[in-house]
Amino acid sequence: MKALTKILLLVLGLPAMSACSQQADPDADRLETSREFPRAYRAVSKAGDTEFSTEAKRDEAGEAKMVMDWAGIQPGTTVADIGAGEGYYTVRLAERVGSKGRVLAQDINRGALNRLGERVNRERLDNVAIKEGALDDPQLPKASFDRIFMVHMYHEITEPYAFLWRMRPALREGGQVIVVDRDRPTNRHGIPPKLLFCEFAAVGYRLKDFTERLDVGGYFARFELTGERPEPDAIEACAEPGDA
Repeated sequence: MKALTKILLLVLGLPAMSACSQQADPDADRLETSREFPRAYRAVSKAGDTEFSTEAKRDEAGEAKMVMDWAGIQPGTTVADIGAGEGYYTVRLAERVGSKGRVLAQDINRGALNRLGERVNRERLDNVAIKEGALDDPQLPKASFDRIFMVHMYHEITEPYAFLWRMRPALREGGQVIVVDRDRPTNRHGIPPKLLFCEFAAVGYRLKDFTERLDVGGYFARFELTGERPEPDAIEACAEPGDA
């Protein structure tokens, strides 16, 4: 039977498949630029609407002011707004940091960035810049930010270890990462805090502060750098939620 199969392949002009070539590449579904990092053993939420909720509702709940106060955003602060979307936080951060501060709005959605660019021009936000990022790299300039905001978007990152590793150099000395998310399974637009802490710690971030805010339906976490950035092959992936 094997001999007959080879003859048929030769007649049809098709290459014979070896046992090795028939085996699926375990990283075939991953970006080539992420394969030196461990795979995240968790589900990932599909990217949702770039407008998380109406701005009026979020302002009514006092969400942005609450987060900015908690994060210590002041005039002159330099902030990266990762996953900026339609710019809810971007425009409010721009007002808070003032003319001596800077805000970089980053997203992977080109359409959302185009709309945000129109808004920035319309509202004359001279202290705002816009940048397109990549799925596994925020592509932020080095040593540039006092704060990096990741609001309701971390659970959508498919390669968290590569992303966080490449984000580290963008923080200034004493800089912090501010995460706002919900305590839900990662395939339901949230991430359990314990898993969030583990993924950040694996890449050399230390949890500085954490608070649950039931009034806005989520939690705030603040991280800072600790130690040296580990080599990609030295990063240990966090256990899949539910594992012992």
